[in-house]
Amino acid sequence: MDLEEIPGVGAKTARALAELDDPERALRTGDVATIARAPGISQGRAARIARGAIRLEHDDPGGFLATDRAREIYRDVLTLLQERTVTRDAAQRLETFYPSSRRSRIEQARAVARDALERDPNPDVLAALEGVEPLVEPGDVRVRERCLATTDAERYSEAREAVPELSTEIVDDAQGLAELARGYATVIALDESFAGVTIEGDVRVRPDALEEPAEIVPERALAFFARNRDRLAAAIDVHRAAGLESEVDCDLDALEAALERLEGDGTVAGDDELDRLRRAVDDVDAAVGTAENVANDQLREAIQEEDVTIEGSDLLSLVERGAGVDSLLSRELADEYAAAVEAAREELCDALTLDTGETEIARRVFGDEPTFPVERDEDAVARLREELTTAKERRASQLKRELAGELADQRETARGLVQDALELDVELAIARFAADFGCTMPEFVWAGESGAAAGTSEPDIGFAIEAGRSPLLDEPLEAIDPVDYEVSGVTLLSGVNSGGKTSTLDLVASVVVLAHMGLPVPAESVRLRRFDALHYHAKTQGTLDAGAFEATVRQFADLATGGAGSLVLVDELESITEPGASAKIIAGILEALTENGATAVFVSHLAGEIREMATVDVSVDGIEAVGLVDGELEVNRSPVKDHLARSTPELIVEKLAGEAAEDDAVANGGEPVGEQFYDRLLEKFE
Repeated sequence: MDLEEIPGVGAKTARALAELDDPERALRTGDVATIARAPGISQGRAARIARGAIRLEHDDPGGFLATDRAREIYRDVLTLLQERTVTRDAAQRLETFYPSSRRSRIEQARAVARDALERDPNPDVLAALEGVEPLVEPGDVRVRERCLATTDAERYSEAREAVPELSTEIVDDAQGLAELARGYATVIALDESFAGVTIEGDVRVRPDALEEPAEIVPERALAFFARNRDRLAAAIDVHRAAGLESEVDCDLDALEAALERLEGDGTVAGDDELDRLRRAVDDVDAAVGTAENVANDQLREAIQEEDVTIEGSDLLSLVERGAGVDSLLSRELADEYAAAVEAAREELCDALTLDTGETEIARRVFGDEPTFPVERDEDAVARLREELTTAKERRASQLKRELAGELADQRETARGLVQDALELDVELAIARFAADFGCTMPEFVWAGESGAAAGTSEPDIGFAIEAGRSPLLDEPLEAIDPVDYEVSGVTLLSGVNSGGKTSTLDLVASVVVLAHMGLPVPAESVRLRRFDALHYHAKTQGTLDAGAFEATVRQFADLATGGAGSLVLVDELESITEPGASAKIIAGILEALTENGATAVFVSHLAGEIREMATVDVSVDGIEAVGLVDGELEVNRSPVKDHLARSTPELIVEKLAGEAAEDDAVANGGEPVGEQFYDRLLEKFE
């Protein structure tokens, strides 16, 4: 795929997309989250790019939504869908569903919608989805206690590119390697020539190191999984709650267990030995101090209880030799001192839970030569701390390598788990929308197309809606009267004020938009043709000035000459100018639309006048008011075919005539007086 061929993608954006691991897959599947990981591309921009890629795939020219009101309808129904997502990414993913005139795209989206209607949006799945987000890269990972070393400049460049997390150094010989070993905890030599060379420090000869990055820099894999640990855990919960069968081969239990061993900072948890070493390193000074106190307390008590007798000649001899209390301890309290030191050593080893090798080092912290007070050997303490720290780092590195080995090859698996969960959120939003608005999948009549489905014997069908309820009405579904309406060709829709003409147009527009998005529609049954475009002209507020009027007429001129295959919905176009002129203009527009084969519904209070002026047969449907009850209209919301609906004024005059007849009968013994006036008015409506 040539990225610059995608509508809206220039050279700069194409370069950013090319940095993704598999941009073509992301674009082909509408993976907004992955596209948004490209440098400088936001989520909203990613959704537009994904739409552009879909259009390119289906050779879709776009422009289905031909007017502002048509675009408003799309945004309104899309918002209703997005409100039913749990994750922000799924809401953005729904932006890739757009009304298209291309059958291949409609069918592609319908396949997704059919699967979605099989989904069960149960509360456990929705709750689990709350923690799912697209996976992110952890940023630059730097490891400072480890380095790579080589004598070859070409190998040096290769190592820097393959393992940027570690410093790479060039050395001339074994002496240079030894110098590095004094500055780094671990040095990994990439040259086979260093094999067998003995160098003090942790120096490993690994000519294959660049082929096994998880071995030499396990932090790479661990940082990714640590950064995304909670997101992956949530995705695992979603898969289990939904019984989701992923396309990726993944042992959820094994992955979950590995994640539980990983701390948020990328270190490994849940290992008793590492925990012991960490505590020991942290507690060395405190444990030595406590052990020192144990020895001194025990020795002090022994001295207090011991009755020591020194003859004069012995005391003189000790003084002449410069001996002090240490000599007295050695002579008189050797056993007590040895016991006190042993108690200190046992206390230190027990407090730090040291193993056999560490115990040997720890015992040197307190010497055998008697002193009072008993004092630690600082060099021995430092040696113990160094030994414990080295053991801790060695154990941590081993665990990192083991865990990284388990996780290194699961990065794409992890992405697949999260992607599947986010796709499920999209499907559940469609399912919830369908349930909330009583939706069904529409049936398309693919007239005039190769491979047309059954039913193409009806090429003149526009749309046929049974029990439709507009999702745009701010009413509970059960409070909305269902509407049946079928149109083929060009039709005028008449009806009383507030009878539901505009909401009927909104219903038709919503059904057509959703159907061309490939999604379920709010009705019990819908059959429709594939339209090339939707032209929805909303009601104009007030008479237009000359310039605006001219622009409006130009729009219809373009539509009349190039609108074949379009659906045209117009709400009270007569408001653009004087009623007499409006009727003539609308009649001329309807004539042109009839000739080019468009499907159109024009709402108008001048339906009768327009029909009389038109030179072609124009159907007139009516939303009929049953009557007035307590001042409120009772309306049959479903348009009646080939019926010019009575206006609200006619109904009011008819009501007044009936009331006047009753009043005159009471007042004048049955002789109608006021009734005659109303009857005369009613005759004007005939």
